[in-house]
Amino acid sequence: MILSYVYKLRPSGSQSAKMQSWLDMLRATYNWCLADRIETYHYSFIQGAYCSLRTKAEAYPLTCCIVKNGATGNPWKNNGKKRNAGTIQDAALVDLKAARPWYKSIDSDVLQRNIARLNTAYKNFFDGRGFPAFKNRSNFRSFEYKPGRVKLKGILVYLPKIGWMRFFNSRPIPDGFAVRSVTIRRRTDGWFISVRLEDKSIPELMPRPTSEVKTAVGLDMGLTKLVHCSDGSDIPNPRFATNQKTKRTLSIRQRRVSRTKKGSRKRKKRAAEVAKLHSKVSNRRNAHQWQVANKLVKKADAVVVEDLNIQGMVRRCKPKPDEGTGCFLPNGQSAKRGLNRSILDASWGELINKIQYAAEKSGKVLLKVNPRDTSRECSACGHIDKANRDRERFICTRCGHFDHADKQAARNIKRKAVTEYGLKLVTKKVRRDSAEPKQLTLFETPSVELTTSKGRKHDTRKGKRCVPGNLGRQLELFSQDMWDVSSAESPFF
Repeated sequence: MILSYVYKLRPSGSQSAKMQSWLDMLRATYNWCLADRIETYHYSFIQGAYCSLRTKAEAYPLTCCIVKNGATGNPWKNNGKKRNAGTIQDAALVDLKAARPWYKSIDSDVLQRNIARLNTAYKNFFDGRGFPAFKNRSNFRSFEYKPGRVKLKGILVYLPKIGWMRFFNSRPIPDGFAVRSVTIRRRTDGWFISVRLEDKSIPELMPRPTSEVKTAVGLDMGLTKLVHCSDGSDIPNPRFATNQKTKRTLSIRQRRVSRTKKGSRKRKKRAAEVAKLHSKVSNRRNAHQWQVANKLVKKADAVVVEDLNIQGMVRRCKPKPDEGTGCFLPNGQSAKRGLNRSILDASWGELINKIQYAAEKSGKVLLKVNPRDTSRECSACGHIDKANRDRERFICTRCGHFDHADKQAARNIKRKAVTEYGLKLVTKKVRRDSAEPKQLTLFETPSVELTTSKGRKHDTRKGKRCVPGNLGRQLELFSQDMWDVSSAESPFF
């Protein structure tokens, strides 16, 4: 079983400055190694058989690494086997420290893990992802230690070549778990440590098979309400980033940034205020989504959601050029911009990921269905028509079924999961002696007495009102309707 705990560090001023200098040097090393690999490939496979354009030396197996993912250096090991680019650049760290002595202040494991980070980026590229990009200060904010080097003791943590440091021990590490990796990360509101734990004696969490699912709940993601459930309940959308107060605060702080001089200290200070606001919004959204995920998982054995293409939903509208003049016609992008912001603020993808994690942790399952026609299909007769839905109202054009559009979609999502995955759900039995509301006639006016079930009347004589001095019914302040003591309606006789 693998867990990941995140703690906030409490470094001193000198420790914080040292870790920041490490980030600067590691970023420079990462960019240099990436440029070296690109240059080696360019020389070997594009510009001809040359190791270097300066020396004009031809590429021979003894002088140059003749592989696509190569680097400058000795490509051969002592046993005669060929090295890859990562091994070549690891061996060059000794020469780097000799040429630049200030790199000796960085732990050697941190430097090696930095090159391993580039190796992972290349591996992801060969697996079909994007090509590794050069890093800047905004997207290079972490470094990693190898397992076994970092020590945790109470509220103190020991980082090699940095020293002992205090941290907020918000939750203790469970017994039996071993530390596998430690990552130090710089954020807007301080430094954080991410500890990866593993216990091989505990098996991995396995989701429940669909054959054992007895109950299911369908979820429809929305904007007016964050989630609509098939059982009729819903969860409100707090709109952490798009509410009026946050939007006004953000616009004020961004205006302050634009009024400062570029490159000045005051501009960095104002930009930090904007980043701190974004971090606060992100933390609030993250905490709220965890609460929502745990609440939804408790509803049923299976949670059914739509397999949404959120990236396509927030994509810009295609331009519409005029054939005659060549000018661009209105394409509705200005109106869609607000919708895109609301979708990104709701963060449906992150919420679905948290629901999946909470479901697997609880021994339940998350199912995804095709979102096609879930909001246009009638749950009563199955008729599909675009005219069925009018914003939040759903009126079937065939049978006249009327319902809330999003709750209607949540029920269709649940029904699709039953059909696609072959679920055998257990329906709840209704008691026969339960009261049912009266069925109204054609011209009968509905009222509370007619539509609600009649329960047992409360006997006031058996309660506290039968005590002498308490009236059988509550009188108004200036009511003259007093009971006659000698009458039969008196509560005391």
